[in-house]
Amino acid sequence: MRVLIVNTSERTGGAAVAANRLMVALNNNGVKARMLVRDKSTDDLLVSQWGGGWRGQWNFLLERLSVWLRLRLRRKHLWDLDVACAGTDITSTREFQEADVVHLHWVNQGMLSLKDIRRILDSGKRVVWTMHDMWPATAICHLTMECRQFTTGCCRCPYLPGGGSDNDLSAKTWRRKQKMLEGRQITFVACSEWLASEARESALLKGQRVVSIPNPIDTSIFRPADKVASRQKLGLPTDMKLILFVSQRVTNRNKGMDYLAKACESICEHQPQLAQQTALVVLGGHAEEVKSTFPMKVFPQGYVSDPRRIAALYNASDLFVLPSLSENLPNTIMEAMACGVPCVGFRTGGIPEMIDHKKNGYVANYRDADDLANGLTWVLSEADAEALSKDALHKVGRCWSQSSVAKRYIEVYEGNQTEE
Repeated sequence: MRVLIVNTSERTGGAAVAANRLMVALNNNGVKARMLVRDKSTDDLLVSQWGGGWRGQWNFLLERLSVWLRLRLRRKHLWDLDVACAGTDITSTREFQEADVVHLHWVNQGMLSLKDIRRILDSGKRVVWTMHDMWPATAICHLTMECRQFTTGCCRCPYLPGGGSDNDLSAKTWRRKQKMLEGRQITFVACSEWLASEARESALLKGQRVVSIPNPIDTSIFRPADKVASRQKLGLPTDMKLILFVSQRVTNRNKGMDYLAKACESICEHQPQLAQQTALVVLGGHAEEVKSTFPMKVFPQGYVSDPRRIAALYNASDLFVLPSLSENLPNTIMEAMACGVPCVGFRTGGIPEMIDHKKNGYVANYRDADDLANGLTWVLSEADAEALSKDALHKVGRCWSQSSVAKRYIEVYEGNQTEE
């Protein structure tokens, strides 16, 4: 069996990381898998580039311009929406023609247009689409937040100026997506049970098959290591408790940095001794910009792409926190747990499926900074750290190993897996 995994980027973003890991897992389990991307950043022979260069830049700019104009030249929500009006036809590539299964992942921002996806569906090949957010099940948005329009038909989009209208950009794109899917079958794979449940509510995906399979984790890289040695290697203090926060762009408000700052302020107010012994490690783009936001010591790490250095940062930490306001099945929690690090996050999306409350971390009430502070305090000063670590490692091995995830995907490719 030959599987072609299609993603906009080879390495940038959570979907790219997950797609790469799946490619490795499949190849390690008897499937010939390779990737096709627009943005290639390594010399991996299993990853091919198509639609890059000036053509890729033009498609990206055209797609962004289309959204920007509908936002009345405002930057707010510019990266929250996609309309897939521009892209590149991949059906003529050798990689596509040789594939038995075409496996789409995150294909936005000028990678594939809706017409390009329709061409893929018209090829007669089996098509699987892993959902890393809600965009495949909505008209234009990646995060639906409190909006439920996708359950009946998108219009009056709250992301658009003035709340949109009955025939706004979302309504028009919804009709284009309906036409794209008309008379065609795709198996949609959600990385969490929460996302699968949401996708099944979508009127757009009515009659389509939706299953839930988590992302795999490479435990040869993300595994426990000596905490003191990891800190010395990274130049971090060995005499403090360290909280780790990771995001591709730490200033992304959806990642909950504001709530983390309030939680740290609460710890300083109610647990001053613990606060003096605790520091925050921030990994991601614009990390320096948030340093002054926190009342405790901060060690900004900037953007890091080397997975081994990222693993070292997990192992240097006492806990990992992700106070996101909306998440699917974040790779960062999986990576932290694979290193035996307990996690703290809000009760939203797929996070409660990953963190078992007070067994391998703490699930805080949604948007509750005080409860987030309770979770951080509980892990740092009250819980049995060794027991939390053991439970985290056990869950990783049981749920997210390469072999177990690859087996479930192979069943999907062969058309044998039923909805879960």
